[in-house]
Amino acid sequence: MAVSTETGAITSSEQFLEECNRDYGQAQRELKEIDLLIQQTTAEVERLAQRNTQATNRLRQIEAALDTVPRGDIQEAYTTVLDTQQRLFTMRGQLEKLQSDQRHLTRHLDLLRSTLEITNHAGYETTISEKEESAQSLLVRIIEAQERERLRLSQQMHDGPAQALTNLILQAEICGRLFDIDAERARAELANLKSAVAATFQVVKGLILNLRPMMLDDLGLVPTLRRYVDSFSDNSGVNTNLVTTGKERRLESHKEVTVFRLVQELLNNAVEYGNASNVQINLDIGESLVRVAVEDNGSGFELTDMLNSSDADRLGLATMRERVEMLGGQIHFDSSIGRGTKVGFELPIS
Repeated sequence: MAVSTETGAITSSEQFLEECNRDYGQAQRELKEIDLLIQQTTAEVERLAQRNTQATNRLRQIEAALDTVPRGDIQEAYTTVLDTQQRLFTMRGQLEKLQSDQRHLTRHLDLLRSTLEITNHAGYETTISEKEESAQSLLVRIIEAQERERLRLSQQMHDGPAQALTNLILQAEICGRLFDIDAERARAELANLKSAVAATFQVVKGLILNLRPMMLDDLGLVPTLRRYVDSFSDNSGVNTNLVTTGKERRLESHKEVTVFRLVQELLNNAVEYGNASNVQINLDIGESLVRVAVEDNGSGFELTDMLNSSDADRLGLATMRERVEMLGGQIHFDSSIGRGTKVGFELPIS
């Protein structure tokens, strides 16, 4: 009986390794395809951005001499700007989606590579079944977290920019019809349209900031967090304060992303589940460790009960712990009902 169990474990391990190798090769091919699409889409975004600048400058020239410009030229200028901006928004959204897929695939490749290295390690003593269960459990939680985030973003896109763009198209049609009927009212509608476009642009910028702040790659963790905290405070109405200590410097890219995403998730939890009105964030970049503490005055929760319930997945607590520990760090949760929540974590700088 024992021999049969051992043989089954070996067969299962071989199948697991084959699947990992197959997935690894497929992920590499998909990543190359996405890299090529990102290059093509980036070029298209740059082309549309240049075209948008030209169209906007042309529109400003027309607005400066609105009384002397033929109505047809005015309508054409506004139509060109709206069309260009709509295409630009769409392509930027596509680029962000491709970059998000690229990051997910890269992390997936890293995870598969680590799994293969651990599995093939000569001194590895953990049983194959335990490895499979641990790796599969981690993958499931990562996928579920990604899907929850994608669902939230799709709802935001539907309720925000998608609806706003529909309204902009209707407003543009109204302006076009009014030119031949009531020029003054047409000008008023155009002013409203311009304000609506600006507001929609701000919403889109906010979504882009949530998806992947470009500042994170260009300027680093601290400036990006400062901007995000200010934006979060303005949009949510929650008093949010960030205090940084230590030597401000760049960290490894994946660690900057991890710190930013954890702070982002903790802020969302504080508002969505804790109904907090005040959040304090402390970031310390030391010589060998980066330490972060996020404390809110929300409703809190019973820590033991929460960590052992399905709500831990809803709040992403288990995924947070795994992400930090995979990078050699530690995370601590401190909360109780009516006393708010404090989460502290640290990552090694090396």
